[in-house]
Amino acid sequence: MEPPTKPRRLRCSAQNYDWGILGAESTVARLYSKNSASEIVPDKSYAELWMGTHPSGPSFTAEEAEPPKPLKGLVSENPGLLGEKVVERWGTDLPFLFKVLSVAKALSIQAHPDKELAKVLHEAWPEVYKDSNHKPEMAVALTEFEALCGFVGVEIDGMDILITYDLGIWKVDEIWIFTLNELKTVLNSVPEFVELIGHEDANKFLHVNEDDGDDKTKTILQKIFTKLMSASKDEYSVLVSKMKARLDVENKVRTLTEKEHLALRLEKMYPSDIGVLSSFFFNYVKLKPGEALYLGANEPHAYLSGECIECMATSDNVVRAGLTPKFRDVKTLCSMLTYKQGFPEILRGIPLDSYTKRYTPPFDEFEVDRCVLPEGESVVFPAVPGPSLFIVVSGEGHLKTDNSVGEDKITEGHVFFVPAETEIGVTAASGADSTNDAPGNLQGHEDDLYLHTKTAPKTVAE
Repeated sequence: MEPPTKPRRLRCSAQNYDWGILGAESTVARLYSKNSASEIVPDKSYAELWMGTHPSGPSFTAEEAEPPKPLKGLVSENPGLLGEKVVERWGTDLPFLFKVLSVAKALSIQAHPDKELAKVLHEAWPEVYKDSNHKPEMAVALTEFEALCGFVGVEIDGMDILITYDLGIWKVDEIWIFTLNELKTVLNSVPEFVELIGHEDANKFLHVNEDDGDDKTKTILQKIFTKLMSASKDEYSVLVSKMKARLDVENKVRTLTEKEHLALRLEKMYPSDIGVLSSFFFNYVKLKPGEALYLGANEPHAYLSGECIECMATSDNVVRAGLTPKFRDVKTLCSMLTYKQGFPEILRGIPLDSYTKRYTPPFDEFEVDRCVLPEGESVVFPAVPGPSLFIVVSGEGHLKTDNSVGEDKITEGHVFFVPAETEIGVTAASGADSTNDAPGNLQGHEDDLYLHTKTAPKTVAE
């Protein structure tokens, strides 16, 4: 079959998970409403807009002149739309899934398996792990966005001397100094944590020195994290309540740390949950609009609040262990993690032109472009040897391909599948032509055409 080379408008799927933002305050709700010509339900949670071929939230063509067709069927029947190199490596399906997220309540503490583990989990529990693919992902903030990501860092940097007087004898002890050692701070300032894992294991971590190396540090970290996450509900629920009561009292006499304030927030969302205590283990990341965070396989994380564009390999495999009413696979999560430490890299995008930045994570399946186009301005997205998805987040304008005669009007909520080797030109509407009504959470773009694109997999484009 000769593949149609024009961009195809898509009708996309929304997910109404309970952690989503309610009603019209949700960017997902606004975009989904305009994408699907549906009404926003004020008291309904709108969490995710899915764009792609995953069976849990498939997209369909939305052309006026033809009946709807699953995007998965379109590309499988017309592999030329994907490009030869994409088909050679990933087969006749999109290698990525594109999303918009609106987060009101913290998501679970989770990680995504690598390909090898994903195959094992899918074969053993297909009702829980519904595909056999890995799920590296990247989030590009639309608003201020909060997340927990990766284990806090440990760096050994010299030592100090402690002189004590005990039973008439002066003693000299070497005390190692840890720069960036938030875990030491946790062990010293969160007594409930030490009470749960035990003083012996806590002391082992405190006495790690520079000669021990990363392997020993990771082994000890894995042991205490696994012990924490594997505690019984009776054990940890009492200690979470105890921690809350202590911080409530201390808040009256001192300024709590950001992590302590966060723990109290999480406790309100998930009372007596082990995830409240384990949050101290992770880096607390705050993204500004336009900043991005990427997450590799087997890395712990939890999105906390805000709205973002998210792109990932085509998978929905999630291994959870805290801050969730869903199934918790604690044993798998604790055994799969890399236990790497340190603050994650924050991407701010590489400028492609005056209006467009590209975010390139260390994964092969995808990279993402962010374009903020002022009134009346134009930009060209060059042809690439793989497929792309476009979403208009706010604003309106016109879209034209290199082989089309006319232009298509585009407006917020429009999503397009663009075949491989197709050049796209986009022009933002002028003020007189614009009827944009972007809500307050995206103000700053209300007079601009604001869109995100998922470009061709980078190993194909190189």
